[in-house]
Amino acid sequence: MKVMKFGGSSIATPERLQSVLKLIQSAEQDGQVAVVVSAFGGITDQLIRMIDLAGQGDDAYYIDFRTFVDRHEEMIKALTSEKRQLELQKSINKYTSRLSEILRGVYLVRHVAPKTYNQILSYGERLSARIISESLMEAGSKAGFVDARHFVLTDDNYGAGVVDFKVTTENIQKHFQANTSTQIITGFIASNRGGETTTLGRSGSDYTAAIFGAALGASEIEIWTDVNGILSANPREVPEAHSIPAMTYEDAMEMSHFGAKVIFPPTIQPAMQADIPIRIKNTFNPDFPGTLIDKVGQDKETRITGISSMDAISLIRIQGSGMIGKTGLTGRIFMAMAKADVGVMLISLASSEHSICFAVDPEGAPAAKAALEEEFQFELQVQGIAKILIEDNLCIVAVVGENMRHTPGISGKVFGALGDLGVNVVAIAQGSSERNISIVISRDDEVQVKQELHKRFFSDTE
Repeated sequence: MKVMKFGGSSIATPERLQSVLKLIQSAEQDGQVAVVVSAFGGITDQLIRMIDLAGQGDDAYYIDFRTFVDRHEEMIKALTSEKRQLELQKSINKYTSRLSEILRGVYLVRHVAPKTYNQILSYGERLSARIISESLMEAGSKAGFVDARHFVLTDDNYGAGVVDFKVTTENIQKHFQANTSTQIITGFIASNRGGETTTLGRSGSDYTAAIFGAALGASEIEIWTDVNGILSANPREVPEAHSIPAMTYEDAMEMSHFGAKVIFPPTIQPAMQADIPIRIKNTFNPDFPGTLIDKVGQDKETRITGISSMDAISLIRIQGSGMIGKTGLTGRIFMAMAKADVGVMLISLASSEHSICFAVDPEGAPAAKAALEEEFQFELQVQGIAKILIEDNLCIVAVVGENMRHTPGISGKVFGALGDLGVNVVAIAQGSSERNISIVISRDDEVQVKQELHKRFFSDTE
């Protein structure tokens, strides 16, 4: 059993989808295949725009809706015969009619509830999966359509559902025991116990593939995208960046957390727990081996795996002499952040405990500061805490690698590069696993730092 996932760029046009159908049929020759698909390229953004316009009472949403309908009808006409088109079009019309009704309701009340928002977004994957399954049958394969909402169970977090893996796994295994043909599965969407539509987060189709792959004990999970695997750095900033042939699950999580957008971070956990390799492949260059993610990773001679970054963060700094020796301080900080619903990306604590700083998304920085001022109101009044500051226009650059912990001198090389560039380090954090050195610097220095680090660590392998 192999699980294949195709993103929106891979199926954006009839011509691209024809190539994908050939890849699926080639895989079918080696055994059973499950295929997870996203919405056609650009469709999710279009749905979001429709929701926004309808919610504002702007009837221009209907122009986008008609474009949405036309786009799917064009795909049907290009990929199926007239006989199949008639039946498929009837089915698709039911979807689009219902979508039109929901959008009309949003337009009239000028409001969209979270569950309605997710229900609207689900139409992208539901339509693409249905059209692709019919197109695959048109091409001569046996195929079935799978609405993942009937199998993947989550909690009531509509935008980033937490999966109940026990029930979900049982549902998936039961279905595939009874259906041995290629199954075309809707990515991204799920449902809660009330049967209402939830989603797994933007780019959640990768996660869907990992959920199904783990449940089915797949030999491999293939994530097909539009680049040659995971690259050693962002090629738009570092022209010398190259495809990484292999990396561990842990390195992939570190790279994806710090900005590598090729794979959705939660995807890795189910595959890692089931010890199923993930391979990142390029739909437009299918012969290229891509990147293999497993528990082995690269050979021991490779010092670092890659360089990644978060290009917009704010640093919250708390300092004061009254903090020294105080127990529970860090715990109170994190409780305040949880209360304010602000995620912490990095934390750096001085050994004297005189100063603590941590990185957050700039949009959450004001809420983070307000929550801390409320939590430490007394300490601020008696000047046990001198001030709570926000520093903006910063970024995090991360040097990631499984073999860093076995190689002395990595930190020295990083800071030597920064020193030669004359770049000031605002904060630094290194995980206890020693597979990540993260530095906070000015955004103005981000590109030159990444270029210099890439040159110093990879110049002997280019």
